[in-house]
Amino acid sequence: MKTIKGPAIFLAQFVDNKSPFNSLEGMCKWASEMGYKGIQIPTWESFLIDLDKAAESKNYCDELRGIVESYNLEITELSTHLQGQLVAVHQAYDLMFDNFAPDKYKNNPKARTEWAISTVKKAATASKNLGLKTHATFSGALLWHTWHPWPQRPEGLVEMGFKELANRWMPILNHFDKEGVDVCYEIHPGEDLHDGVTFERFLEATKNHKRVKILYDPSHFVLQQLDYIEYIDHYHEFIKSFHVKDSEFRPNGKKGMFGGYNDWIDRAGRYRSPGDGQIDFKQIFSKLTEYGCDLWAVMEWECCIKSPEQGAKEGAEFIKKHIIESTQKTFDDFAGGEIDKNKLKKILNI
Repeated sequence: MKTIKGPAIFLAQFVDNKSPFNSLEGMCKWASEMGYKGIQIPTWESFLIDLDKAAESKNYCDELRGIVESYNLEITELSTHLQGQLVAVHQAYDLMFDNFAPDKYKNNPKARTEWAISTVKKAATASKNLGLKTHATFSGALLWHTWHPWPQRPEGLVEMGFKELANRWMPILNHFDKEGVDVCYEIHPGEDLHDGVTFERFLEATKNHKRVKILYDPSHFVLQQLDYIEYIDHYHEFIKSFHVKDSEFRPNGKKGMFGGYNDWIDRAGRYRSPGDGQIDFKQIFSKLTEYGCDLWAVMEWECCIKSPEQGAKEGAEFIKKHIIESTQKTFDDFAGGEIDKNKLKKILNI
């Protein structure tokens, strides 16, 4: 067994144009003072990391690590959630997802996809230069608009969708393999990888590529009414990244999991700060520790009620409280020793 590392924090939701949230050093100082030991860096925020430089220059990466480590922090992973999303976008979402792309690639889906693939590859090299072994991202989606089978899906559509998704990701996965870094897909609604079955479909379509891994975030499973504890039993060998984010599902006579097009605060399923929702993190940390999952516990704030500042402050203590120092000793070792067959026979009276 391994002790989960942490607490760490995903910086994406805290970025602002005001100090301390508008500079790497400011955010590092802020995170460290709250007791965090690691940061997950969103690579689309250029003031936190210049991804082009990080992919080209080991010296730049050493300097970046030096800044982070000067605040007694480590970089847990780089994130390309937004760029990974753009690897595969159905045309129904083109206009909205164009917001994630540089201006020169907007209104040009082909060029946008090529840019996204190139950018995620750069993140692989940057991760290697920073000494990281895991990377956090989204898969994108070609099939999400068909998740509810009405109108009925024609035969072969799902297979073709996952084949195309794998075709787009294979060059990226091969590059990550070359750099010695795992790709941890956040299993998330809106992505073609949104539960266990879809993860398996993608894994099969990539011919079980060894770099295909999971970013486990139980909050998304509560909203789908999926057993997030049993999920660990099925996929623990693939779980290499972990977001500590809470959620709750409270349906009533007017609304259920589809949400009624409501804002987050009015939905039956909604995200909460760690400890404020329905997720049993005690069981999650126990399971992940039991299976020896070697990963960071990274707090992600997306709460529709609590402020990000309070969520971040409480999140560090919440994770500390749940990390289990894995035992290196078996409580009944006194009963062990060399196998004595004669003694065993006496015990069994044979």
